[in-house]
Amino acid sequence: MQKTLLLIDGQWTAGGESVVLDVINPASGSGFGTVAVATPEDLDRAAGAADRAFVFWSRVSGYERGRLLKAAAALLAERLEAIAKVLTQEQGKPLVESRLEIGNAVNLIEFFAEEARRIYGREIPGRTEGVVQTVRKEPVGPVAAFTPWNFPVAQSTRKIAAALAAGCTLVLKGSEETPHSVGLLVGCFMDAGIPAGVVNLVFGDPAQISAFLVPDPRIRKISFTGSTPVGKLLAGMAGQHMKRGTFELGGHAPVLVFADADMTRAVERAGGAKYRNAGQVCISPTRFLVEEAAYEEFTNRFVEKARQVRVGNGLEEGTSMGPLANSRRVETMERLVADAVDHGAKLALGGERIGNSGYFFQPTVLTDVPLEAAAMNEEPFGPVALIRSFRDIDAALAEANRLDYGLAAYAYTSSAETARRLSNGIQTGMLSINHHGLGLPETPFGGVKDSGYGSEGGPEAVEAYLSTKFVTHATF
Repeated sequence: MQKTLLLIDGQWTAGGESVVLDVINPASGSGFGTVAVATPEDLDRAAGAADRAFVFWSRVSGYERGRLLKAAAALLAERLEAIAKVLTQEQGKPLVESRLEIGNAVNLIEFFAEEARRIYGREIPGRTEGVVQTVRKEPVGPVAAFTPWNFPVAQSTRKIAAALAAGCTLVLKGSEETPHSVGLLVGCFMDAGIPAGVVNLVFGDPAQISAFLVPDPRIRKISFTGSTPVGKLLAGMAGQHMKRGTFELGGHAPVLVFADADMTRAVERAGGAKYRNAGQVCISPTRFLVEEAAYEEFTNRFVEKARQVRVGNGLEEGTSMGPLANSRRVETMERLVADAVDHGAKLALGGERIGNSGYFFQPTVLTDVPLEAAAMNEEPFGPVALIRSFRDIDAALAEANRLDYGLAAYAYTSSAETARRLSNGIQTGMLSINHHGLGLPETPFGGVKDSGYGSEGGPEAVEAYLSTKFVTHATF
């Protein structure tokens, strides 16, 4: 049984009222541990600690910040196996996926450690002799960061490492469903020598925590990863207080498969990505749009690919898909499948929960799904693939852009002209053609439209934590 506390000003502590929440193992539905709940007084102390720490952390050289981040990455790499087992037990994903997530987090920290050394300003030539004009990049201030349960280690790492690289401090609100792996991650930063107060970790009532931290004048930036409805609420709240925000929200990624595509590659890569983390991925491929001439071949091969997915406890050898995160996700899958069938979709595979313990759901494929089906309009966030045909590229682009989401999109084609039209025509923050190449530390990660704004990857991620100051100085 795991027990995760709050981290405030360098001290691991119970909440002010000693209240705890149970953490459930989704493979069994039974308790796996507890997590402390923060009170308003705890949040006040955390914000105060981040504010005080910012005074000195913002003055630490980029070289030294990078050195400490690299030390944290080394510790996380050493502890990878132990943390992976905890992550699998509290989140459900197969152990191999937990290892990959933590390995990716190591790479993220190392990347941002290097970026800490590359925060440059510039000099603008003056129009008058004796005038020196400089542009400076300065950390924006203490940050309130909110992370989800589906990739608790990787998403927390994106926020912690980018903020620290820029010279910011932060109060991180982790998910109450997956707190233990986040606590172990933060422990790596503390053990690496990050000073007290620079990173603070809290858990508790999401609405209460956001209502306290977002308006707090000591907090100067908001970073949120989660659903679009909640993201809009926080963005509105941040806007009322003129605070900068980075919002990585929901998606409903289209996959455009053209008749000239390599079908083996399309099925293997798109099919594998669909059932990763049981489809609980913001960039998961969801709407499979297949050109009419290739529809039957792709559909038949995709169903066979999905049939090979082995569902089970993530700690068991050979498991390729674990349970959903909670009972709410199972109920949502049942509702979306029933609604699609009622609207005329064909259930080609799956569609039902598995067993009476845990939150397992069958890998599911729905074909000929009408646009009126709820699953074609709201993010499924589960192991449900939706397949429908299109006539030509104009029809494919129209459907790809129909929704207000614009986080990720994928396409398979051997035509350079088709790839060009897709690159220019799809309204998305990220597009991957003929492979699934999103989420690397050095590449931008973010969306457009209702999928949010700002980036959590690449140099752009650090830029979001910096303010620009212009200084003009007459020397005469």
